[in-house]
Amino acid sequence: MKWIEWAIVGALIFLPFATANHNDTDTLRQTVLTEMKYNTALDTAVDDAASVLVVNATQQHEAQYGSLKRIALNKEEALAAFYRTLDAGFGITDSVTQEVLHRYIPAIVVIGYDGFYVYSEEEWTGPDGKTVMKPVWGTKKPYAYADSAGNSLSFSLDQQVLAYDAVSRSWHEGLRQDIRQQTTIPLLQDAALFEQVRRSTIVRAIQDELAYRINRYNETVSRNGLSYTFTLPLIASEDWNNSVDDVGVLAFVQGIPLGAKVYNSYALGGSRIVKRPTIVGAKKGTMKVYFRSSCGYSYPAEETFASEQAAARKGYMPLSCSGLSF
Repeated sequence: MKWIEWAIVGALIFLPFATANHNDTDTLRQTVLTEMKYNTALDTAVDDAASVLVVNATQQHEAQYGSLKRIALNKEEALAAFYRTLDAGFGITDSVTQEVLHRYIPAIVVIGYDGFYVYSEEEWTGPDGKTVMKPVWGTKKPYAYADSAGNSLSFSLDQQVLAYDAVSRSWHEGLRQDIRQQTTIPLLQDAALFEQVRRSTIVRAIQDELAYRINRYNETVSRNGLSYTFTLPLIASEDWNNSVDDVGVLAFVQGIPLGAKVYNSYALGGSRIVKRPTIVGAKKGTMKVYFRSSCGYSYPAEETFASEQAAARKGYMPLSCSGLSF
């Protein structure tokens, strides 16, 4: 057999493999592009939801409590903005397809100042005796913590806390540094430990409620022909830390068919109104000073404050940062 004939035979043998490889590569490329499109749509949807979460809501609480983070939440407008942006990002305009897409969203969380809300599928019996199944907002869940001595605390997104002292059987509410001398609760005496427990309590409260809601959702949708099992996704520690610092929206999309795989993702959007740095009261030698947490000073922290005025009232002197003015 001449060499040209060998070349033809080799080409005929190789062609099917080359074609299959090209098709696989093209399919993979399309899957990646589609996944990127979905990610962008979901990220944009939660950002839009978070941006309107505090718009057109009555903000009478803000002045009363002196915290940028204690604000009224407009959950319904945030929810409408989320679905509107998500549908547009997925290129879906008809209501039937939109409803199908929304079935792949097991839970939406609104993270508030002193508690959170979960929007998920619920089932109940209506006045006519028929079963009603639709997504609704659950009741507000506090960031609650209790220690082994019977003390209990309800945390917030800053240092504000509602505490029950089991020894004196009394309630105390205010900034941790302001009420710590009024109680025997050990956690209120240690600023670093308080912050650690506060953050872990908020994260655990949201995780536990989400796990419960997603399990309930699995039971509901399995009776309606959706076979995919929804699970609580692994969320990066950085994103959980963001959820502890910011009023915002957390949403999940799971189980959308995407080629040979399924699309699972989540997105967290902050309202961007609570990014003002904490004011730190510290010791610089024998002098009491305060500065913004973003300054990066390593002076031992004594207390934290929501405002410069609060630090000044406690006898701290301002310490300016390079490029920043107090």
